[in-house]
Amino acid sequence: MILKTAKKVLRIEAEAVRNLIPKLNKNFEDAVKLILSCKGRVVVTGIGKSGIIGKKIVATLASTGTPSLFLHPTEGSHGDLGMITKSDIVIAISNSGETEEINNLLHFFKKKKARIISMTGGTNSTLARHSDLVLDIGVEQEACPLGLAPTASTTATLAMGDALAIALLEERDFKREDYALLHPAGSLGRRLSLKVKDVMRTGKQIPIVKHDVTMKKAIAEISVKGFGFALVLDANKKLKGILTDGDVRRSVKFEDFLNKGVTIFMSKNPKTIDKNSLAVEALEKMEKYSITSLLILNRKDVPEGVIHLHDLLGRTKFSL
Repeated sequence: MILKTAKKVLRIEAEAVRNLIPKLNKNFEDAVKLILSCKGRVVVTGIGKSGIIGKKIVATLASTGTPSLFLHPTEGSHGDLGMITKSDIVIAISNSGETEEINNLLHFFKKKKARIISMTGGTNSTLARHSDLVLDIGVEQEACPLGLAPTASTTATLAMGDALAIALLEERDFKREDYALLHPAGSLGRRLSLKVKDVMRTGKQIPIVKHDVTMKKAIAEISVKGFGFALVLDANKKLKGILTDGDVRRSVKFEDFLNKGVTIFMSKNPKTIDKNSLAVEALEKMEKYSITSLLILNRKDVPEGVIHLHDLLGRTKFSL
């Protein structure tokens, strides 16, 4: 019975979110455009469970590049309305559209000339009639068997807020670097802000051999430096190729391979990355090509550094 109830709740809430899709119309597009043109902040207001959802929407908007804040409607009536300016946009959340605490503020929003976007299931409600744009978050039923506790309706509201935030993120061309700037603390910030140049090996740490050495000498360099490869440079110290562990294994089938030239067995055109790239991009590139290292070259194709998978995992504490 317990699992049956839980599955029923999830089905109802999943259906509530799914039913939002056909409700997305020009109003949603206009809401995104209105927020993009906003010179102030997005002020989200709601009370009770809608207020809790509103706070989460504010957090998502703010962390993805849309300046936002939450206004408690009761506190608003006791002085907090002073935070509203004519440059702001208000997102008012009320499932019924008849929440007294919300509707009591509508005349003030209008007086301040702040535009109003409502999230409501009451598309003909008082709130809807006084809004510039209405986003329909109505649901057919709550997951609560009594039909009283907001469940499916709050889930639908949260999903609509996420859809709004992500649509805004994409329209702003909000990038990882922008996200990292807003999340400097903790492991998430380190993951997104750490750059290749912060962890790459340089100088004598780089395994390097000249183009005219034998395989025996190249293998010794690989063993000493422990990267699993050695860079092969020409007479001008420019990158000519790379000798990897895989190349060494393939060379052993040749007679007297240790005394043969390294250029015979090396691989050309190794994978590189810019030193100003994010460390997470280096990790993604390694995964894409199933390799463990990337090279960093300067503008003259001279090796400037190397970055190994272990350096990334050790410093950034994350994996894909």
